Amino acid sequence: MSTSNVLAEREQIVAAADRLFYTHGIQAVGIDRVRTASGVSLKKLYSLFPSKDALLVAVLRHRTGEWDAGIAEAAAQATDAREKILAIYDFLNEWFRQDDFRGCAFINSFGELGAVSPNVATVARDQKVTFQRYVANLVDEAGAPASLAPQLAILAEGAQTTAAISGTPDAAAHARAAAVVLIDAALSS
Repeated sequence: MSTSNVLAEREQIVAAADRLFYTHGIQAVGIDRVRTASGVSLKKLYSLFPSKDALLVAVLRHRTGEWDAGIAEAAAQATDAREKILAIYDFLNEWFRQDDFRGCAFINSFGELGAVSPNVATVARDQKVTFQRYVANLVDEAGAPASLAPQLAILAEGAQTTAAISGTPDAAAHARAAAVVLIDAALSS
């Protein structure tokens, strides 16, 4: 089988698993269900992903790429570092309004399996650290104190959890308003 076919099958499996895990929870979805949804044989699925844990790690890495692309796209329209920071909350606002929004896949995965799967815990932590570095770089670019970065990251993380639990997108607007206050206070001091 050609490399492009293997990659296509891999993407099919990851996409199907992503939809199922995100909608129903990881532990509620068995590999047979992923096989059926992906249309790939069980033998092929296991040859590409030897365990459910390996599949979940691939799903989370895929989600990392989607998150990074979404944040970059939102920031691309901003004219300065302050606006790029605020674009994070605009991105969240759009995401929270999607019909299939079920919260942060990294937080959800860590909550379900972080204590028993070191691989899942590592991927979830890596994504959060990468996001925190992104925010820290923007804070530095804006000329604000470094202490602002974790505050802004916590606002974004808290908004994701609040929106998922409350079932409303309002948390993004509230987090953005709080970010404006924090940024403006940091830049004026």
